[in-house]
Amino acid sequence: MKSIAAAAFTAILPAMLASVQAQPAPAVSVPTAEQRAALCDGCAWVQEVRTETRDGKASGLGVVGGAVVGGLLGSQVGGGTGKKLATVGGAVAGGYAGNKVEKKAKERKVWIVQLVQRDGSLRSVELDADPNLRAGDTVREKDGHLTRP
Repeated sequence: MKSIAAAAFTAILPAMLASVQAQPAPAVSVPTAEQRAALCDGCAWVQEVRTETRDGKASGLGVVGGAVVGGLLGSQVGGGTGKKLATVGGAVAGGYAGNKVEKKAKERKVWIVQLVQRDGSLRSVELDADPNLRAGDTVREKDGHLTRP
């Protein structure tokens, strides 16, 4: 039973560690009232651009595969009632680990662009590709895309 728990923990640990990696703080730019007033109609000031990682969506394949592997490994432990418990425990732990591994394999990077509107209100835009913008740039949004005016 201990070896099953150790195997499940070993499978999950890399995903947990990867999710807490430190990222450098993004540059932030706050426009003055004069800079906001100078913005063209429909334009905004880029206050901040940062990246985030989004978990992928699990299809269930990871759970099923992990449960099968975990159950097979668990069935190799002990005998009698202990063997049955180890099989069930291995299947549960394997299903959980398989789900986490599948989500990690399908994760994606997104860019969050924080915009300051002409009236001073803040708005965030999430993009799937690097917008090649920096704090202090002026942009116009059209159809979900940010472009320089």
